[in-house]
Amino acid sequence: MRRGLRGLAIAGLLIALLVSGSPANAVAPGVAVATGRHTYTGTIDGADFRVETPQRWNGTLVLFSHGNWPVGFPPPGGIWLANRPPDRSGTEAWLLDNGYALAASNFKGVTGFAMKDALQDQIALLDWFEVNIGRPRRTVATGHSNGAAISALLAERNPHRFAGVATACGEFDPPGTLNTALDMLFAVKALLVPADQQDIELVRAREPDRGNEVLSNAIRDAVTTPQGRARIALIAALGNIPGAFSAHEPAPRPGTEDWVRRQADWIMAYIFFGGPKERADLERRAGGNSSFNTGIDYRRLLSRSSQTELVRRAYKATPGVDLNADLHRLNATPRIAADPAALAYMYQFALPTGRISMPFITLHTEQDGGAVAEHERWYAGQVRQHGDPANLRQLYVDRGMHCAFSDAEELVTLRALFDRLDTGRWPNLSPHRLNAAAGEFTDPYHQVLDFGTFQDKLMRPAFTNFTPARFLRPSR
Repeated sequence: MRRGLRGLAIAGLLIALLVSGSPANAVAPGVAVATGRHTYTGTIDGADFRVETPQRWNGTLVLFSHGNWPVGFPPPGGIWLANRPPDRSGTEAWLLDNGYALAASNFKGVTGFAMKDALQDQIALLDWFEVNIGRPRRTVATGHSNGAAISALLAERNPHRFAGVATACGEFDPPGTLNTALDMLFAVKALLVPADQQDIELVRAREPDRGNEVLSNAIRDAVTTPQGRARIALIAALGNIPGAFSAHEPAPRPGTEDWVRRQADWIMAYIFFGGPKERADLERRAGGNSSFNTGIDYRRLLSRSSQTELVRRAYKATPGVDLNADLHRLNATPRIAADPAALAYMYQFALPTGRISMPFITLHTEQDGGAVAEHERWYAGQVRQHGDPANLRQLYVDRGMHCAFSDAEELVTLRALFDRLDTGRWPNLSPHRLNAAAGEFTDPYHQVLDFGTFQDKLMRPAFTNFTPARFLRPSR
């Protein structure tokens, strides 16, 4: 596996071992710390939780939902209460210093596709908080990545329990992401995997570890040749996957060899998060395979991609490959159907409707290949159809990588939501105003975590105007 993904896995394990404490095995009060704050940890129906209360509570509770961590790789550092790990979260400290209470469940099992459990466990934690701490004046749902969809679902289904929502790097259509992953890995298998290994299964895999290995080896081999890189450009374009795989370095120029190599890094990550091995966990929960590519015309899908011209140029410049032939091969390859019961499971537990009745603000990096920014455009469309668009505001940061935000950027976003709740109107959310507000924080609040390397770097605020492309494989 490539350096970026390997760094994520190793760093996650090391930090978990060094920082995490043993999870509590019963609901129990925590210990008051020197500042007068209180920490509460425990377990509710098999789900570990952490609650932090400030010295003087202002009545607002911020409930955080973490994203999807692959099976065997729990969140580094224990239970997260904000977008950055607990051991380096300035957001967590600032909120507590300013009177906000914080809470999060780690969900039963912690890793894997735990959305159904999350919807139950987060409400159970709210119930525990009201009994043991007190009834909040208002509760704000927050979350990152897959946790953004969880936050949206919590608010949609429990509007009496939440006053507002703030999300980062939101994957608002998880079934759509899994279909995108299937499209790309289907193309990897069809175009890059050797003939003698075509027996691997992308879903319902009897040998999921072998499937992951074969797909990963095919990508590693492909990036070493011009013909392989042209095909990687095609595969990435089927998901509008950018060529920016770093939060700390500028994105390569689109279409260059470095750009395609970074796209290959993202496709490797999709094997890790949506390949045969990780799908086994979801298929166990859902009762079958929930993804499909029946009825998908890959020629038409490419024509709708924002990267169509990059792919055409890559093939035209590369002897030995034919775009029409590769698209014909894709369209001629037998398709994968979803199990109806598993698809129904995803629609029930993993797909927000946009029926929001409260202020909702989102934050996303432009060049996010893990949960592409197109999720934001898709969710805004759902809100226009089913909710009130006046409730929704969407912010963007000019940066690569998934969930690559500083504490300052996260706090400016949260404070905008608090202002909206306090005053009844949204504050000025122009990039200039947001960057100025973030710039008022001191340097420690400007560290940005790169999930590929799990390293921090001091970076200046980078709010910007941006309009995402259309999501290629929406569930609705």
